[in-house]
Amino acid sequence: MPDSPKPLWPDTRLLDLFGLTHPIIQAPMAGVSSTDMAIAAANAGCMGALGCAMTPPSDLAKQLAQVARSTNGPVNFNFFVHQEPDIAGFDNTEIRKALQPAYTAADLGEVPAPTAGASAFSDDILDILLARPPKTVSFHFGLPKPHIITALKDRQVKLIGCATCVAEAKALEAGGMDAIVAQGAEAGGHRGTFLGEPHLNDMGTMALVPLIADAVRVPVIAAGGIFDGRGIAAAFMLGAAGVQIGTAFMRATEATTHPLHKQALATSHDAQTRLTRLFSGRPARSLRNRLTDEWAHAENITAPFPAQRSLITPLAKAALQAGSADFHNLWSGQAGSRAAEQSTAEIIEHLVTSALTRLAR
Repeated sequence: MPDSPKPLWPDTRLLDLFGLTHPIIQAPMAGVSSTDMAIAAANAGCMGALGCAMTPPSDLAKQLAQVARSTNGPVNFNFFVHQEPDIAGFDNTEIRKALQPAYTAADLGEVPAPTAGASAFSDDILDILLARPPKTVSFHFGLPKPHIITALKDRQVKLIGCATCVAEAKALEAGGMDAIVAQGAEAGGHRGTFLGEPHLNDMGTMALVPLIADAVRVPVIAAGGIFDGRGIAAAFMLGAAGVQIGTAFMRATEATTHPLHKQALATSHDAQTRLTRLFSGRPARSLRNRLTDEWAHAENITAPFPAQRSLITPLAKAALQAGSADFHNLWSGQAGSRAAEQSTAEIIEHLVTSALTRLAR
């Protein structure tokens, strides 16, 4: 008896573009998405991803080599392309005053002046990528310089940009991106906004995806609040060619999420996240904790991105060492409570099966 025909994905543009079996991207999450996770996702027929914004150059070269050895599937290397902060022009008096009680309570002394932190994508990083080109590179907070795009495309690297509004999507398409992530405000971590004020851009996935899908010709990848087959099926109905899913992988066995972060996700409930600038200086969605609640009055006096991190990191480290996530960036989408403690392959199997079942109906 012949095998019954398998359900087909309703849009194959991402499959054709990236060489995927399933139109699902495991989101790049710095500090969470390990090389093992990305390889497991790629070997499961999806796109794995690594958040490389804070990865030292020597470690990036090792990751590229490990991925090349371990999988023929596509792995996306993600980078920030933000403007470098104007530390000299920032008056840090108010934010240091606001954080001093927390520093004093943690016996950390005086709040230091902020420092620049992780650098944006540079030609040095480009050289490392060109030495062993990955299949895919993506950018957050806008477009890199044109010569970077040209150099990567010349090496057949596919490029992805992140948009939070139609204007950004059009700019990314004009700038040479092969696909665009439409990031709804439900998504965990940093908003990818780069045109206009980030804190004013709060469009949700349901409205954003069809608007962007109608405005550009390249494939659109829906992101934000998607955690099961229902969300994947809905993304196709909205005009997306696939989805990017992050928070659902944060409790995966391969994830490098801090144990206290995993515990917070496991015990969270709905309406427990908020967009905050307090961790980095740019809006990012996190589970609420002591920092987000007790220092909410300091949202508008944070140091510029990513310099704010240098002020919060000492508090976060001290708290984590004491067994508390009071000051840790507990990145989470709005459905963080649904993250499961399974392997990456098991999470993907459930996503694929449930999505195809929904689509077959």
